[in-house]
Amino acid sequence: MNEMVDDIFSTLKEDLEKAYSHQQSEYLVIRAGRANPHILDKVMVEYYGVMTPINQMGTISVSEARILNINIWDQSQIKNVVKAINQAEIGITPTDDGKTIRLVFPTLTEERRREIVKQVKKIAEETKVTMRNARRDSLDMLKDLKKDSELSEDEFAQCEKDVQKMIDKYTSLADTLASEKEDEVMKV
Repeated sequence: MNEMVDDIFSTLKEDLEKAYSHQQSEYLVIRAGRANPHILDKVMVEYYGVMTPINQMGTISVSEARILNINIWDQSQIKNVVKAINQAEIGITPTDDGKTIRLVFPTLTEERRREIVKQVKKIAEETKVTMRNARRDSLDMLKDLKKDSELSEDEFAQCEKDVQKMIDKYTSLADTLASEKEDEVMKV
């Protein structure tokens, strides 16, 4: 095939990879009843005038299944970190003893688990919509090539099948990821 078709396919693959990895990162911050350091990934603390992620200010460790310990290297910043966690509204109130900040993850109620599963399904659906949009864009570009006589009917038909194969592969990955996360959330 020609170079333009290769570009269309590499762009499609890149878009699908981005959508899938975005879904993965969204799932990392969803609380499933167990201590998960990734829940703090988006929490930023003002540290000497610069917004800094917590994981660059200290160590985050899971001490028990439902307890997250945060040890800040600069002890003078503990109050700022606690304040930032509270403002981030992650659903857990931090406690500190002057040296260590603890986040105790409550056990999830059945109702809360179902809400989280809805959120998981919504993220999966958004991912698949993004993937379908990437398919549409790729097919539009391929149709333009066919219209400009850069592609024959047969080549276009083959490209269409290849695009669909790629979409099927990535939507299947997205569905698998979603069902794994649902299982994790519903496990008591």
